[in-house]
This record gives sequence, C-alpha cells and structure tokens, in this order.
Amino acid sequence: MESAATREARGAEAPHPPASPPSPSEPPAAPRARPRLVFRTQLAHGSPTGKIEGFTNVRELYAKIAEAFGIAPTEILFCTLNSHKVDMQKLLGGQIGLEDFIFAHVRGETKEVEVTKTEDALGLTITDNGAGYAFIKRIKEGSIINRIEAVCVGDSIEAINDHSIVGCRHYEVAKMLRELPKAQPFTLRLVQPKRAFDMISQRSRSSKCPMEAKVTSGRETLRLRSGGAATVEEVPSEFEEEASRRVDDLLESYMGIRDPELASTMVETSKKTVSVQEFARRLDSVLGEFAFPDEFVVEVWAAIGEAREACG
Repeated sequence: MESAATREARGAEAPHPPASPPSPSEPPAAPRARPRLVFRTQLAHGSPTGKIEGFTNVRELYAKIAEAFGIAPTEILFCTLNSHKVDMQKLLGGQIGLEDFIFAHVRGETKEVEVTKTEDALGLTITDNGAGYAFIKRIKEGSIINRIEAVCVGDSIEAINDHSIVGCRHYEVAKMLRELPKAQPFTLRLVQPKRAFDMISQRSRSSKCPMEAKVTSGRETLRLRSGGAATVEEVPSEFEEEASRRVDDLLESYMGIRDPELASTMVETSKKTVSVQEFARRLDSVLGEFAFPDEFVVEVWAAIGEAREACG
C-alpha cells in the first residue's frame, strides 16, 4: 500500500498539461517580387535580336551581350540606345530606360594616322565606355583633327605613338593628348566601329552634343554604377537633367571629355552640400582621382546653382 508521501511524490512528477499555444499572429507580408529586367539587344552592324538580363554595371552588360552573340566582351567598343547608328546623342551612359533597345558597336577596321600638333588643342572630345576603351565623341569644326578625314566620331583610340592606352580612362587619354609637344608629329592607332552597308557614308558630323530629348514623365530607368549594384530609379528631374548637361559642358571645356554619368554624380553630390567649400571636400572624397582644380569646382557649383534657378 502506497504511503501518502509516495502518492505526493508521484503527483509532483506527473507532467503538467501543456500551456495553450499563443494565438497565431498575422503572417508577415511577403516582399513584393522584383520584376525581371530583360533588355533587347542587337549588334549595330546587323544581327538577330538577343535578350539579356542580370547585369549591374557596364562590364557585366558587355559580358551579357557578348555571351548572347558568341563574341568576346573586348570586341564591344560602345553601345547606343534605340539607334544602330554611330550617334553620340544616343550613347549608353549610366542609365538605361526599361524599354530601351541596346545596340552594341563592335570592333571594325584598325587604322593609323599621323598628326602634327600645330595648336594647343587638337579639337577632340574624348569619352570612354566604362570597360577600358576611350573613343572620340566629338570633333570640333575647323580643328586639327577635323582636317584629317580618316578620323571619325566613334573611333576608339587604341594607342598613341605605339603606346597602348587600352584600360585608361577618358580624362587620362585627354591629358596625354594635351601634353604632346607642338610641331612634333605623333601617331594615333584607331579602331572604327564595324558598320553595315547602309551606315558607310561620310563621317558623322561633329556636334555640340545638344541636350537629348526628355523621356516621358514617370518612366523608370536602370541606373548603372561603376561601384555598387544597379538600381531602378525614376528618370531625372528637369533640374537634374539641366544641371548635368551644364556640368558635362564644363567637363568638355576644361578637360576635353564628356561623361554624363560623371556629371550626374557631381550633381548628386551637390545636393548634400550647402557651400562650395563643402562641395569641394565631398568631390575630393568621392572623385579624388580626377584632381579637379579649384576654379573648375567653383564653376561647377555656379552652373548647378544656375540650373536650379532656371528650373524654378
């Protein structure tokens, strides 16, 4: 017969009924799935249409295009949007509209020209493709280069006096050309884009690269960055477009380059500053490799302020 103590101990060891589970809370809302961004592409001289996706910068974009057409990424000189022509107003920069058609211009014939620098400026405006190739974006009317018919807008500069400049940024190439001595001939090795028969004509007319037509309000773009992931953003505001255009003009007059992405970055940097001194410090931390002179920074700050006033 069990003692009272034994019964008490057994009762203490008996498991307690489990506590009722808490009422389930509302499940967290599932994050909205990001749509796949698929872009149509062709080789500018003619090809079937390919589709590409999954790139976050220009180098990856070129790799995707190359994979689609079975070529090496280094074959691509630059890309234009919605035009197969060598049209510098359609040049792919840091932004691609989500409905844009991408045309890749690939290496064509190589040519060498001898130039004698009789003036300080050659009359060239240089840009680069973000993946190692600098090329000619503009030829100034009446300049030294304008008198050499073999040199065309869209030609990639591969070497100066047999010194390869592949991998150099546009501002480095422009600086090399500025520093060449006067009255001494030098050689440019150029690679022209491969062209379809309907594109073989007189060389592209030089232009002041006027402001491109504005995109429809509310349209989104894919913003490509040299560092960091690509992001889908609204198209730039009227002020951002106008300010970037003015800064790009200053880049051309001071440094002999055009670079809408660089101009856009400088405008974005200005939004976080309240004085030209703070603007100069931020530019130095973000774009220090350019070593912008003080007078240039002051001009940029003024141009951005003028754009803000002009756009209300």
